[in-house]
Amino acid sequence: MSITWLIFETMGTIAFAFSGALTGLSRRMDVFGVTVLAVMTGIGGGMVRDVLAGLTPPSALKSPTGLLLSIATALAVSILYEFVPISRRSKKWITLLYAVSDTCGLAAFTVTGALTSLYAHPEEAYVMPVMLGLITAIGGGIIRDMMAQRVPLVLRTDVYALASIAGGIAVCAAWQHLSGAAASWIGFVLVLALRAAALYFHWQLYHPHPGPHRKWRLPRD
Repeated sequence: MSITWLIFETMGTIAFAFSGALTGLSRRMDVFGVTVLAVMTGIGGGMVRDVLAGLTPPSALKSPTGLLLSIATALAVSILYEFVPISRRSKKWITLLYAVSDTCGLAAFTVTGALTSLYAHPEEAYVMPVMLGLITAIGGGIIRDMMAQRVPLVLRTDVYALASIAGGIAVCAAWQHLSGAAASWIGFVLVLALRAAALYFHWQLYHPHPGPHRKWRLPRD
């Protein structure tokens, strides 16, 4: 893979490992649980991506870099959590850091997923790169949220998966006319911009609601 791919893979791993560690701490997990959550968030989506792209064993198993980065991030966050006093104001900063890290991870892994497909299967122009970008970007977050026993963020929050899809399409379109590095940064910046706008303007997708006097629930088993 190219240097650009390695840069975004490292960025995404650290960013998602950070969000996974914060989620573990918010769930009162011990250091092992925090580390497991950070590792699964940091490398989980990439492992699924590699298997679907036919790259076996996954890169995370051939090189320990992603695993070690995730573990180091989890330990660093745990130590800071233990020794740094947390005030009401710092809680707002932690929430902001979580949103920033999750957004950076989403953008970076969208790029690496799309690039993995474009390098391995250049004949697949759009569908496979966009889907692998999406799976890489949301896979780790889904694992994180399910292990933390909460509804995955991608299923309940503002524009999230759509930002990844748009970024993947942008990478594929730019790939045909520009260099791989330029295409990567275009997709990365687009995902960041869409997520930032969604968070700032509180964009939400349409939520279906039953009409008046038509309440309905799925029957229990």
